[in-house]
Amino acid sequence: MSSSFQVIGIDLGGTAIKLGRFTEVGTCIQSLRVATPQPATPSAVVSAIATAVPQVDPNEQAIAIGIGTPGPADIAGRIARVAINLAGWQDVPLAEWLESKTGLPTVVANDANCAGLGEAWLGAGRQFRNLILLTLGTGVGGAVILNGELFVGSKGAAGELGLITFNPDGPACNSGNNGSLEQYASIGAIRRQTGLDPAELGARAKAGDPAAKAFWHAYGRDLGAGLASLIYVLTPEAVVIGGGICGSAEFFLPAVQTEIERRVMPTSREGLQLLCAQLGNRAGMVGAARLAWQSIRASHLRSC
Repeated sequence: MSSSFQVIGIDLGGTAIKLGRFTEVGTCIQSLRVATPQPATPSAVVSAIATAVPQVDPNEQAIAIGIGTPGPADIAGRIARVAINLAGWQDVPLAEWLESKTGLPTVVANDANCAGLGEAWLGAGRQFRNLILLTLGTGVGGAVILNGELFVGSKGAAGELGLITFNPDGPACNSGNNGSLEQYASIGAIRRQTGLDPAELGARAKAGDPAAKAFWHAYGRDLGAGLASLIYVLTPEAVVIGGGICGSAEFFLPAVQTEIERRVMPTSREGLQLLCAQLGNRAGMVGAARLAWQSIRASHLRSC
């Protein structure tokens, strides 16, 4: 494949759409951020992306598009099954619509899965073949990388790590579950418990506030308990934690580590590393580009 070929990675969010044009080794040649249309209906989003693609690829060097959406995709990477917090998204044939607008082969995946691919490719997980990513933000997302490949299960919806049951009698979750890990580890959960945003709690802990430090210790203990179940099932080489809440990681990661060591047998956590994500809010865009490259290679192999 010619080194002049590139792909476009797109991270579709509720407030912004981030696009980047990437080489096969992960160099970002050009990037662009545009506002997500409001309301973010499928047709409005597709039109906005179709307008932005020529801006990020003026010389038409891209040969494919990968896009991460805030919700699960089908196993073929063609349909956005649901997009959380976007208006009117239900079984949207996003790949087909973008292909008709841009002329570029397109593949779709969950945005947290893309973030996991990004971290595994160019971020904190690049030296590991088996890892899980947990994103701590408005929700709690996740991704599973097994043998260097994104694991999405039989229908494309695997890896919803934040929706595992943490407390059967806990608060109701939008998923229909009660007491999911998300209800204890998300920004909304922190606000519900403390009346404060994570950034404020982090600032207070940094200033030495005992109550804030105690909160983060309890938060880390809960997160470690949730991760213990995932570690037993997947025995990853690394757990990578990202999202906005990770800005206060120094105050809760030690408790996470302690809880994992207390709950998980040494045989299931041998060599396990607990790491902070490195790509920040670029992870989804980077991972979407990786998704596009993987799709191209798979298509090439099928045609051989």
